[in-house]
Amino acid sequence: MLVKTYCAAVNGMDVTTVTIEVSIHMGVMYRFTGLGDTAVKEGRDRIAAALQHIGYKFPHGDVTVNMAPADLRKEGSSFDLPLAVALLAASGSMECPDLERYMLVGELGLDGALQPVKGALPIAIRARAEHFKGLIVPAQNVREAAVVNNLEVYGMENLSQVIDLLSGREHFDPMVIDTRKEFYEQQTRFELDFSDVRGQESVKRALEVAAAGGHNIAMVGPPGSGKSMMAKRLPSILPPLTLAESLETTQIHSIAGKLGRDVSLISQRPFRAPHHTISQVALVGGGSSPQPGEISLAHNGVLFADELPEFNKQTLEVLRQPLEDRKITISRAKYSVEYPASFMFVASMNPCPCGYYGDPTHNCVCTPGQIQRYMNKISGPLLDRIDIHCEIQAVPFAQLSQMQPGEPSAVIRERVIRARNIQTQRFSSLPKQGGQGRVYCNAQMTERMIHEFAEPDAESLDMLRMAMERLKLSARAYSRILKVARTIADLAGSEKVESIHIAEAIGYRNLDRGDWAERGI
Repeated sequence: MLVKTYCAAVNGMDVTTVTIEVSIHMGVMYRFTGLGDTAVKEGRDRIAAALQHIGYKFPHGDVTVNMAPADLRKEGSSFDLPLAVALLAASGSMECPDLERYMLVGELGLDGALQPVKGALPIAIRARAEHFKGLIVPAQNVREAAVVNNLEVYGMENLSQVIDLLSGREHFDPMVIDTRKEFYEQQTRFELDFSDVRGQESVKRALEVAAAGGHNIAMVGPPGSGKSMMAKRLPSILPPLTLAESLETTQIHSIAGKLGRDVSLISQRPFRAPHHTISQVALVGGGSSPQPGEISLAHNGVLFADELPEFNKQTLEVLRQPLEDRKITISRAKYSVEYPASFMFVASMNPCPCGYYGDPTHNCVCTPGQIQRYMNKISGPLLDRIDIHCEIQAVPFAQLSQMQPGEPSAVIRERVIRARNIQTQRFSSLPKQGGQGRVYCNAQMTERMIHEFAEPDAESLDMLRMAMERLKLSARAYSRILKVARTIADLAGSEKVESIHIAEAIGYRNLDRGDWAERGI
C-alpha cells in the first residue's frame, strides 16, 4: 500500500514542501531514499519505540520510504511525526481519510511525546501558501505557528493525540491567536528606560541621532562611565516594529529555535550582545547544519559589541559586508543560504588598554605605542562603517547623587518617530535598491540619494572640506557625515541640511583623528 504525508524542510529562510511516500509490500527490507541526514534516518528507531509504547507495532514487510524532492537535503528530527503517521496509514493500522489536507512536523520521543522543532512559523507560512487545511505541530510550537491566518494549527502533546485527530476519533480545536492584540500590547513595555541615566546629555543626544537615522554608533570612554547602561536602553527609543518586521524577525528566531513556548510574535526590536570570544560562525551564521548567527538574530534591532577591541580582529572583519548589504550569504560545499541582517551596530570601548586615557580623575599607565596598538585592533574600513563616534566621560558624583531622573525614553522616542516618519515619506516613492531592498532610513541612503536629499550648501561644503583635510577622512566617512547631518536636520524639522547640522555631524567623527595617542579626549 502506498501512502503520502506532507511536511517541510527549512533551508535558510526558504521552506520547501516535502512529500513523504511510504510503500509496504511483502518482504523484510527497510529502504530509505531522499537525501536525509543522520537525524532523519535515526528517526526509524525513535518511531519504532514510540509506536510500541502507545500500543502499535512497527510495520513488517518490505518498507520503502522516499522523501521528495529527492535531491533536496533533509536535516533534523522534524520528519519523525509525518513518517510515523505514513507508516501507520500504509500498514492499515489507522484510517486517515483527509491525510493529504494536513502538513505535519514534530520530533518523537521514545514514549510517543512530541518534542518541539525549529522553524514552525516559516513552515506554517508555507503550509498556508500551499493551501493545506491544517498544520499539526508539537504543543510547544503551537503559539508561534498559530499567528498565521487562514490556517488551522493544532498543537499536539503526543502521537496518540495526532492519531485520534486524523482518524476522527476525537475532536480538537485549533489554536486561535489575536495576533494584532498580542503584538501591540507588548510594544511599549520596556524594563530599561533612559530616565535611569543621570547626566551624559551629549551621549544621549548622539544615541537619539543614531536611533532617528538608523546609524551605527561607537561609544568611547573609561570603565564605569555608563556605555553599556545606555546601549541596553537604546531599543526603548527606537521606532516600534511594524507587523511585517515583527513577522520577519520572529521567523529568524523560530528557525534558530530561540522562541519560548509562550511567545507568538516578537513585538520589540531585538538586542543582541555577543561575548567578545564569539567565533565567526556564531556571529554570521552557518555550521554543518546552517543556522542564523547573531547578526541575523539582531535583524531589525541592535547588535551590541561591548569592548570592541577585545573581539578577534578576523571576526570583526566579517561584519563589513553585512553592514553594507544588510544581508549575509553563507556558501559552503553542500549548501548556500541567505539570511537578512539589517541591524544597528552599537559598539563600546575603552580609550586605551588600562581604560583611563584622558580621564581627569585617573592616571593612564599606557604608553602612546600601547594606545596606538590598542586602537589599531579596529580596522579603518570597519571604523568607516560606524557613522557616529561618541566620546564619553564618567559622571561626577554631584550629578549621580541628584534625585531628579533623566528624560524618559518615551519622550525621546516620540522625537525619533517623528524623524523616521519624515524619512519614510521621503523614501516611500523610491524603487528598491538592487539586492539591498527598500530604503527606510537615512543610514541606508545610496550615494545618489545623498546628493539628492543631503546636498550641502556652499558654507557647509567649505566646512566639510576643512574637516576632510584636517582629519584625513575617507570618501566613505564623507558620505557618513552627510547621512548623519540629514538625520540631525530631520530631528530639527529642517527641509535643508544646514551648516549647523554639518558641524554636529563632523563632531561625531572623533575616532578618525590621527593624533589619538597624543591628545586628551
